[in-house]
Amino acid sequence: MKTIRRKSIIGLLVVCGFIFTVAHAQTVSKASAPSAFEPLDRWKAAVASGDRAALSSFYSISPAARAKTPQGVTQDASEEPTFWSSLRRAGLGTFNLKVLEVKPIQPGVTAIVFRLEGKFQTPSGVKSGVIGGTQVWMQQRGEWRIVSTERSDPGVDATRRLPEPARPNTQLYPAPEEAPAEISAALAAASKDHKRVILVFGGNWCYDCHVLDATFRSPKFAPLVNANYHVVHINVGDYDKNLDNARKYEIPLEKGVPSLAILDPDGKLVVSQKKGEFESTTRIGPEDVVQFLDKWKPKRGS
Repeated sequence: MKTIRRKSIIGLLVVCGFIFTVAHAQTVSKASAPSAFEPLDRWKAAVASGDRAALSSFYSISPAARAKTPQGVTQDASEEPTFWSSLRRAGLGTFNLKVLEVKPIQPGVTAIVFRLEGKFQTPSGVKSGVIGGTQVWMQQRGEWRIVSTERSDPGVDATRRLPEPARPNTQLYPAPEEAPAEISAALAAASKDHKRVILVFGGNWCYDCHVLDATFRSPKFAPLVNANYHVVHINVGDYDKNLDNARKYEIPLEKGVPSLAILDPDGKLVVSQKKGEFESTTRIGPEDVVQFLDKWKPKRGS
């Protein structure tokens, strides 16, 4: 997945005087389940109603919230409230806010990665749209305020043939430093049941990583995965973590994530994806995933 990355937000925070890491955002719906971060639920309710005044109350004034949009960087206090409140007037009806990552940075500072998937009523009919974004929230005088954001403009919501998560698992990828123990545990299990190990390099901020996980867990794919593999998620951070494991298992992270490597129970590398084969789940379908899993499953009884 090549999209808005957290490193680009870090620069915004440093300029604003905030030095910590951040995350990405995903879609919300009027009827969607509460998120893991209550202030975000109130923010999305204001988006749903198109209430510009309510939206303005969520953004830091002192210091002014900083926004990075496709048009550039601004600290204009009206930028974000105007954009988000305008969506309803532009025809936004039902929408789903998929939260990809909720990351406490330090006490009183939380970063959110989201993806907003909505239906827009236009003169030519109903169209689907998607907006990706990141928000960094900070407690100011007892209230949560947004201090930094990054977002895309509304784009076409590409059709996927793979299952998508109704609610992404924001803890899908454990902390980067847990990778060695996770790999060791999976190899120990594989040595007993003679399965192979799939290492899935990615991050919680990556929607395609969540789609691939939903695919592996779906009724069509779960029997194939569970009978043949132990799955380990390797957190690459902002493409700056687990670089040693990426090199060891021949994963070129510059090709994007998710990217997979398969190991035998003894830890020997069987195969790795070197061309970003699964990097975009809009380009692959069920047949591609089945072919990959079938081809590299353990050869038993031979």
